[in-house]
Order: sequence, then C-alpha cells, then structure tokens
Amino acid sequence: MKNIIPYKRKVFYYETDKMNIVHHSNYIRILEETRVDFLEQVGMPFQLIEDMGLMMPVLSVDCSYKFPLRFGDEFEVHSCIEKFNGTVLKISYEIINSATGQLCVEAHSSHCFTNNDLKPVRTKKNYPDIYNIFAQYVGHNIK
Repeated sequence: MKNIIPYKRKVFYYETDKMNIVHHSNYIRILEETRVDFLEQVGMPFQLIEDMGLMMPVLSVDCSYKFPLRFGDEFEVHSCIEKFNGTVLKISYEIINSATGQLCVEAHSSHCFTNNDLKPVRTKKNYPDIYNIFAQYVGHNIK
C-alpha cells in the first residue's frame, strides 16, 4: 500500500463571499479535488477509470461546517475510505486549517461505480485492479 499525503492548498479569492469566508458550496469542490488527488496518488486517475468504461457518480454528499476558512488560509484535507463493497464507495473528510490545526469541515461522500449507461458495476469481478486499489485503503486515514 502506497503512503498517501493529504491534499493541501490555499483558499483562492474567488472561493470567498462578501464576509471573506469560503462560500459553503466551494467545500464540495474541495472534496472533489481531494478525490482526484487521491486517485492520482494511487496510480488510478479518473481519466484511466473512464477510459476503462467506468464512471463514479456521486450518490450523496454531506458537510458539517465547524469553522470558516478565509482567503489565503492554507488548509489540508484528511480523508478515509470508510466503506467499499466493490460497487459503492464512502469517503470521510476533515478539512483542517494548516496554521491553527482547527477542524473547519467534516464531510462524507458516497459514490457508485457504473458503466457508461449508469448501471452499477461490481469491480471485484470485472475490474479487479480497481477493486484492489480501493479495498486496500478501507479504514486507512490519510493524515
């Protein structure tokens, strides 16, 4: 299993609102950036998954906002694959202010592996390489 580093960057100006805090909708984008980064780190980027004829639509997302991030703040996202049964994947996230260590957001997302017609696919049977990558990270906190 490859050691994965947390996703890190600064808050961009366009992500903030009139109160100079990150608009709540932008945290959903940060979660997606984190997933894309994870897939690249484990050698299974989205483009490769899609080239294999698979998609990973979002089934659900929930966020609990604890403390705001502001323009220029550095943050990191600690994530964990909570569940994976070969078809459905559930990921948890903690968005942390890098300077203060303060927890800013707790979130979860669920995804389903499907074919291009959006029919669920069992990766263990049909795509064992993909299955093995995700299965090995279940319960492994990326911190």
